[in-house]
Amino acid sequence: MAQEEVNNVTVSQGVRMLFSLMTPNESSFATVQEVPKYVNQATPYFFGLILLEIILDLLKTNGRRIKINDFITSLSAGMMSRLPQLMMRSLELSVYIYVWNNFRLLELPWDSAWTWWLTFLGVDMGYYWFHRFAHELNILWAAHQVHHSSEYYNLSTALRQSVTQQFSSWAFYLPLALMVPPSVFAVHVQFNLLYQFWIHTELVKDLGPLEWILNTPSHHRVHHGRNPYCIDKNYAGILIIWDRMFGTFAPESDKVVYGLTHPIGTFEIWTVEFLYYPYLWQRFWEAEGISNKLSVILKGPGWTPGKPRLGDIADIPQITGKERPHNPAWSPAMQVYVVVHFLLLLDVYNHLLMDQMILSEMTVLLLTAHVLLSLTSLGFLIDQRANAAEMEMLRCVFIMALQRFGYVKPLVPLLAFPIEVFVLISAVYWSLQCVNQRTNRMKKQN
Repeated sequence: MAQEEVNNVTVSQGVRMLFSLMTPNESSFATVQEVPKYVNQATPYFFGLILLEIILDLLKTNGRRIKINDFITSLSAGMMSRLPQLMMRSLELSVYIYVWNNFRLLELPWDSAWTWWLTFLGVDMGYYWFHRFAHELNILWAAHQVHHSSEYYNLSTALRQSVTQQFSSWAFYLPLALMVPPSVFAVHVQFNLLYQFWIHTELVKDLGPLEWILNTPSHHRVHHGRNPYCIDKNYAGILIIWDRMFGTFAPESDKVVYGLTHPIGTFEIWTVEFLYYPYLWQRFWEAEGISNKLSVILKGPGWTPGKPRLGDIADIPQITGKERPHNPAWSPAMQVYVVVHFLLLLDVYNHLLMDQMILSEMTVLLLTAHVLLSLTSLGFLIDQRANAAEMEMLRCVFIMALQRFGYVKPLVPLLAFPIEVFVLISAVYWSLQCVNQRTNRMKKQN
């Protein structure tokens, strides 16, 4: 059913979804159940634009903006961030519906264009304040910093999302639940997310007069920068007017250096997703007194005792122009291997998300384990971890077991046997690597 819904989207609708150009007439629904899964419908357009950006990047002669290790890490974070939805409904929508059912003050008509446009503005303003708080409250930054951890800026960066961010964003939309029907909210919360995909690119430079009203690639490049002038600026979702109104706007000027002020230097997905939480916990326990402990959590990431609430901009490392993204050398053969296995994983992941309602609980559990194990193991390979060979060998054996019992089937049946052979060869190769590594360790010990 979900796959048919995706296939029924016209090219015009798919493009307009990405740019928030859908009209009230074609996107107003009486119930939440009728609201399409626009994000799922837009997935082919995500990958279409990503492929176009990759082609244009390969044709450029002044340095590539897309690296395989960073690219796969961003996609891995996006995949992991959506896995909780297999187990539960969207928290944003669930809490919204609860507040609507029990506390609404009035009921605006779901089929009114006025309601549609009011919700458009309300959701966008709600996103602005959520996004701003995600930068200004350390406990929320722990989740949001995942999205800023890439030192590159391309369309894949848009998909680098946090697993835990969805557990806090819902609160900022609750005022709308007092009057706006859930079906209207469910439409706009998706449109707001979709719009923010295409602005993650360096290929679009300036949009002229639209720069005054809309959030554009130029404005959002500033937001992703670690230059001092970029810090805590341009929080907008769709409309940049909120930043202009509330004093957080900054135009693009000096060349933007992307990423966190203190880069994490890893491509391992669990570290990317959860690294900040142990650091925050350590700071909490080391802080003296309850006031300082609460400040560690509820003030900005740069706060320390005696400093302003958001920290001192002078403490941010200065940009020298010599910064280089973390990009350790690895062999072309390993890059091809990781890309092929990642493409096979995308097929499994797509099957899991699209058909979850008709899959057995055991199948969902096993395929989720497959996705998590694969994201972990491929991250180990990219990071060149010492135990990557053992992890990859176990992963290949697990995939062979899933293939043997029919839990994993390729989109094209004719490819089933070649894929099984490829996984078998991979398992044998990594088994030999494990034996070789153990032999070398024993020789060193002797």
